[in-house]
Parts: sequence; structure tokens; C-alpha cells
Amino acid sequence: MDDTRLKKISFRAWHRGFREADLILGAFADARLASLSPAELDLFERLLEEADHDIYNWIAEKAPTPPEFNTIIMSELKLFRDKFSEIAGPRGA
Repeated sequence: MDDTRLKKISFRAWHRGFREADLILGAFADARLASLSPAELDLFERLLEEADHDIYNWIAEKAPTPPEFNTIIMSELKLFRDKFSEIAGPRGA
């Protein structure tokens, strides 16, 4: 695995400019990047090219995920979101 590529992807995941997207995508990157296949990394990178609010709305299921982004990565992000929510607890707690 190319360490430079992983660092770039991680940086992009954590520096979205939209806090909610940063938290989900960045935490997902920290937890999963090293174990993703090259094809899955390609999918994640492609997803990171999209607008923050769109990505967040797809992950949060506030908007339907377009077919081209309805991949194993999106499925894993949605599962990660659920687990992340359990760990973080209710907002303001």
C-alpha cells in the first residue's frame, strides 16, 4: 500500500470544510483506509471529489445516493455512521 496515497486520502477526508462530513469521513478514513483494497480506495477517492453536503446527505440518508456512488464504500460509511453515532451519543450530551 502506498503510504503517501493513504496520507493524502486521509487529509482530504478530514479537511472537508463541513464539520459533520469531516467527522464521519475522517474517522472512517482513520479506521478503515489501511484495510481497503486498491479498488475500494479508488471508490473512496472518487466519493471525496463530490460536494460535502451531498456526501453527508447520502451517508445520513437525507437524500438518495446516486447509483454511481451506491457502492460497498457507501454501505460501509452508513454502517460506520451508525456505530459512530452509538459511540458519540446524543448531541449535546
